[in-house]
Amino acid sequence: MRRRDFIALVGSMTVAWPIAVTGQTASKVYRIGVLNPGDTFSDTSYFGAAIVRGFAKQGYTLDRNLLLERRGAQGHMDQLPRLVDELLANKVDVILTFGYRPTLAVKQRTTTVPVVVTQSGDPVADGLVDSLAHPGGNLTGISDVSAELAPKRLEFLKEVAPGLRRVAMLWNADDLGMTLRYRAAGAAAQALGVSVQPLGVREPEDFEAAFAAMNANMPDGILMVADRLTILNRRRVYEFAATHRLPAIYEYDLFPRDGGLMSYGPNMDETYERAASLVDRILKGAKPAELPFEQPTKFEFVINSKTAKALGLPVSPSLIARADEVIE
Repeated sequence: MRRRDFIALVGSMTVAWPIAVTGQTASKVYRIGVLNPGDTFSDTSYFGAAIVRGFAKQGYTLDRNLLLERRGAQGHMDQLPRLVDELLANKVDVILTFGYRPTLAVKQRTTTVPVVVTQSGDPVADGLVDSLAHPGGNLTGISDVSAELAPKRLEFLKEVAPGLRRVAMLWNADDLGMTLRYRAAGAAAQALGVSVQPLGVREPEDFEAAFAAMNANMPDGILMVADRLTILNRRRVYEFAATHRLPAIYEYDLFPRDGGLMSYGPNMDETYERAASLVDRILKGAKPAELPFEQPTKFEFVINSKTAKALGLPVSPSLIARADEVIE
């Protein structure tokens, strides 16, 4: 039950005709580094496809006037400095980062190559920049809005579980950006009178301990903070939730699309279209220090009705009506 078919159609027309829309030429090939803590993004992966679409909206076409130098740490954070050095040696024009740890690695290796930051949490709170309005240095990007989103996620969780009294929160405790996002969610839960069962994980093996803790003190629902570690282990969370018939809410529509119950978070196409726009402005001469960090403005609530039925959870017509998409 898609509600954005027309928007998607217009978007696909834009992707197919980027040169005419923006007037970009193919005479110059720009080299953009893409650095993330997990697997190297392919053109068809969830985040990789959003990147390609975002650059297409700005008039950039792969192998015509855009070359993406992709690097993924495969979960080994100690490899990030080496990957940054590879990008710098390849003379990239701009580096696009995913997450706090990759961004910190770039910041520690260069103060001259421009960096556009995404998925790093609150860049002021985690010390990446001094100010959203005046970031200074060589960083700009898209900032987090966890404090605003967390109450809404918990509201949706309470709608499918009216008796919600305790929520288990899973997050990567080894990542400052994700820890700050968890804290924002925890504060929102307490404000709603919901107690928090904190379950920080650092390695894949830690999920078994988290599941054991939930088995010992079963929560009424789960909220999972999304990063490389939790995304790679998401199916284990789906299985635990299914076994215990627990409602769970996630941050990106990636999760309900492949079996999770529901998500509420920024629209990825908007996020990476705006990130690509920042890259484009830098390529045209703007300085990152002069480009304020932006915030997402489009948010989507997505429900997987098949998963809801499997969990035996009643989803009210009013909740369905509020969803941007219902996956059947």
